[in-house]
Amino acid sequence: MISFVATPIGNLKDITLRALEELRAADVIFCEDTRHTVHLLSAYDIKKPLVACHKFNEREAAEKMIALSREGKRIAVVSDAGMPVISDPGNVVCKILREQNEPYTVLPGACAFVCALVLSAFPADTFTFVGFLPDKASKRREELKRHTHVRGSLLFHVAPQDIDDYIALMYEVFGERRACIVREITKIHEEAVSFQLSEGYHGERRGECILIVEGAAEEQPSGTPRERVIAYMQAGCDKKEALKRAAKDFGIPKSDLYRETLDL
Repeated sequence: MISFVATPIGNLKDITLRALEELRAADVIFCEDTRHTVHLLSAYDIKKPLVACHKFNEREAAEKMIALSREGKRIAVVSDAGMPVISDPGNVVCKILREQNEPYTVLPGACAFVCALVLSAFPADTFTFVGFLPDKASKRREELKRHTHVRGSLLFHVAPQDIDDYIALMYEVFGERRACIVREITKIHEEAVSFQLSEGYHGERRGECILIVEGAAEEQPSGTPRERVIAYMQAGCDKKEALKRAAKDFGIPKSDLYRETLDL
């Protein structure tokens, strides 16, 4: 069996009992950076063969996993921190495993952007995790434009040295919005600093950072509810459908709007 195992994002105590059991039982551990994983394993006195699985060799690593799994070996897959695949290597591996009908499972655990959303106190009923933006400035701008009208909170991974560039471009594309930098999650210097995009971020620029940006404001419908019903009917809707849509647009009961449009 192949298991994707979440690991701590900072504090080494944030590892599940099940994850430790799996790492101890594994015959081989595939990891993003062997030097990083050794540090985690040493903290729990675990010694296992390690095989690199990073963004440059995922296909090769997947084939090795499949071969070992079919020999009856137990495989664990980890990234440097958090959940493999999420802004980390592993997605290509999963695709190949699916294509070759090789079973695998996942052991849940720490995930940086989820913790950051909670710490930011931004709306969490609807949100979009974007991850890292493209390195090239033009591609970065295009990606942001695709999210201009997204209503929910937007979450980005950002390297400390890119914070100013991200914020400046977001202000240019989105206009004024609230934002928050959450850094060093689960560590001693954990903090969440809120600011306006126009102001920029003036806090520390060290460690892992998540940037949360307020979603687009909900557009208020123009005209009156009656005028909206007429517009929908002129667009081809029957009266029942026009009433339903207009009532939803204005957030009012359909029965109230019906009384205003008896003559239509």
